[in-house]
Amino acid sequence: MQGKTALVTGAGTGIGEEIARLFCAEGAQVWLLDRDAERLQATYDSLRGTGASVFPVLADLRRADQVAEAFDRIHQRTPALDVLVNNAGIYPRRAFLEMTEEEWSGILDVNLNGAYRCTRLAAPPMVARRSGKIIFISSVTFHWGLQRLTHYVASKGGLIGFTRSLARELGPHNVHVNCITPGAIETEAEARTVTPEEAWEWVRLQSLERRIKPLDIARVCVFLATEWSDGLTGQTINVDGGWVMH
Repeated sequence: MQGKTALVTGAGTGIGEEIARLFCAEGAQVWLLDRDAERLQATYDSLRGTGASVFPVLADLRRADQVAEAFDRIHQRTPALDVLVNNAGIYPRRAFLEMTEEEWSGILDVNLNGAYRCTRLAAPPMVARRSGKIIFISSVTFHWGLQRLTHYVASKGGLIGFTRSLARELGPHNVHVNCITPGAIETEAEARTVTPEEAWEWVRLQSLERRIKPLDIARVCVFLATEWSDGLTGQTINVDGGWVMH
């Protein structure tokens, strides 16, 4: 990834942090976007300490004005991103019959609309330059379906549809659009909502009897961000240890 510039949303922790870390290790210049100032600063300090070319940008994807300001800052340094990774997402659990419209809309505003806002600003320079890679991080829950997460699963399914239609539109401009559906990933956020026993129940549903790590997702992102995947667009790649096959 030498010479490439990438933006990773939700880069303060978890999957996003690991994607940013591997992109840096592969030689990319990386913009880190997150709404949590403390986590963003910690990730930035950690990566800067390795000598990586990395820049933090604080923004809440629910705020179109903040996203626009973030891209103004990015485009002052680079006319076009080579890679956009729409990773940021939230997944509070709630039974559908107890869910408010505000909770439903809040999930979609971050997970789906936030990806739209970033993509809408990143895509035109890619089209003008006839080069770019856009990667969406969805979820295997779209294929599986999980109770108490209907709003989350709906938002992640929206990203898969977004991927397919956008790939059709941007393909003639040599812009590649693909999606990853992670399975049960061992992250800090997971540990706050899932017991170790529940996590290992998921492992028993997988074909590979081990926890899937953020690095597993990051490695596929590198594949999708480079010329290795130049013959591929509009696709959804499961990285779930062989839980769901389609």
